Amino acid sequence: MRKSSRMLVYAACVGLSLFFLFPIFWIILSSFKSGSELFRFPPTLFPEAPTIDNFVMALKKGNFALFFKNSTVVAILSTIVTVIINTMAGYAFAKYQFKGRDIIFIFFISTLMLPLEVLMIPIFQVVKFLGMYNTFLGIIIPPAATPAGVFLLRQYFLSVPDDLIEAARIDGASEAGIFIRLMLPIAKPAMSVLAIFSFMWRWNDFMWPLLVIRDTEKYTLQLALSNFNGQYSVDWNSLIAMSVVTMIPVLIVFLIFQRQFIQGMVTSGMKE
Repeated sequence: MRKSSRMLVYAACVGLSLFFLFPIFWIILSSFKSGSELFRFPPTLFPEAPTIDNFVMALKKGNFALFFKNSTVVAILSTIVTVIINTMAGYAFAKYQFKGRDIIFIFFISTLMLPLEVLMIPIFQVVKFLGMYNTFLGIIIPPAATPAGVFLLRQYFLSVPDDLIEAARIDGASEAGIFIRLMLPIAKPAMSVLAIFSFMWRWNDFMWPLLVIRDTEKYTLQLALSNFNGQYSVDWNSLIAMSVVTMIPVLIVFLIFQRQFIQGMVTSGMKE
């Protein structure tokens, strides 16, 4: 690729990045605006008199330290359980031969075409029957085995040569040892991708916690944010301020796993 063509590609990538980042940039700046300035027309991008009053008022209105802790516990435990279950299932579908494997996998992946609203009622009934209603387990366990996560890990494990596993078996390694000592280190990029997506899904999830959680002290941050929506008005200043706060953990997780994330996105789905 010539230098001029490369520069055009870079310019296009920078332009698209700025286009997609602008809403985030705008909401961060808006969180430091006063109430009157927030609804000014024509709108202003930078706050004329930056203030942190929106954050202070939002923190005074609710026990956000508790809600933040609840969301952190749910997101971290959900991510750990999701990565473990999906990694084991993806490895089994990729490397083990058993009767009906492909049919089971097709039926499992086909659930991606079902709207979430179709699945909510039967899953909720199961959660209530098992006594997990109004508990964190009711939020964590049901969405742990995701078809997208199983597909991602299966495709990644398909790229690992079978000869490598056979060599480990010849050396006397057990099936559990092969999976833990050999496969898990190899699958770190794909597992990092799943961890980022899972943390983001669980952290931002609103509908499922709304159905499962009844007590206010067990609310996650997304449920707490809905308290700013009144019957006749919306406290936009506090809502925007706390929305900015809720973005921070997701950005931290992405920065921690960004190298593995990029490597996993490049190599996942490739087969030798």
